[in-house]
Amino acid sequence: MVRESEVGDGRKDGPTYQAPALEKGLDILELLASTAEPLSRTDIARQLDRSVGEIYRMLHQLVQRRYVAVVNDNYVLTTKLFELAHYYPPTQRLLVEAMPIMQKLATQVDQACHLTVYSQGRQLVIAKIDVPSGMGFSVRVGSELDVLVSVSGRVLLAFQEPRTRELWLEESALREPGQSLPKTTAALEKIIKRGFEAAPSGQVKGLYAISYPILDLRGHAIAALTVPYADRVDLKGRTTAKEVEAILGDAAADLTRRVSGRGEQAAG
Repeated sequence: MVRESEVGDGRKDGPTYQAPALEKGLDILELLASTAEPLSRTDIARQLDRSVGEIYRMLHQLVQRRYVAVVNDNYVLTTKLFELAHYYPPTQRLLVEAMPIMQKLATQVDQACHLTVYSQGRQLVIAKIDVPSGMGFSVRVGSELDVLVSVSGRVLLAFQEPRTRELWLEESALREPGQSLPKTTAALEKIIKRGFEAAPSGQVKGLYAISYPILDLRGHAIAALTVPYADRVDLKGRTTAKEVEAILGDAAADLTRRVSGRGEQAAG
């Protein structure tokens, strides 16, 4: 039986167990988090005062578990730690605030809508509302969507700080090797100026996608709210794509205010 004194109570002078493998892994993560540039295996070993052999297996496991990525034979942190730290409760709050706004949005425009977040080179659909009238295009919750070829993915990429955007582009390019990063980068600058993205779908013929970012206080996208606009030839007086842009923009601004407080002063 383990006595309380054996596991310690959090005080520096209390008895603690040693976990060398865990310490190595944490040392590597902390080093990469504090370094702006990717590091080689030799650099990591030297800065941690360990041999290359000591850290080889640990680096391999961190890469396998996607905490660390290999870029040009150097090692960098992925966004996984960030995602774990922010998954709950912020994501839960995002969902709670988003659902009534999305329901109202879908009713106003009679189109489906969905909410996505970035996840290691893909987008994850975390919420969706189907077309109220029953006929249209929608995606299911839990679906993984491409980043570089989708309107919502480009919105998530555009509204990030440069280093995060660079890392996400690298991760997405590994998943979608046929895409042109220079072309994507130029498109992102246009999205930033415009404040949203609207374009024919690069995946579904005849679909027109409109997407706005949901921003944190620093102006970085934590999610993308998207309407996959599907026109109906059998109905007249439908909300136009241009009208949807304005209505969706208001919904995204409302959700942004609710989850981050951004824009409250301007709104008041």
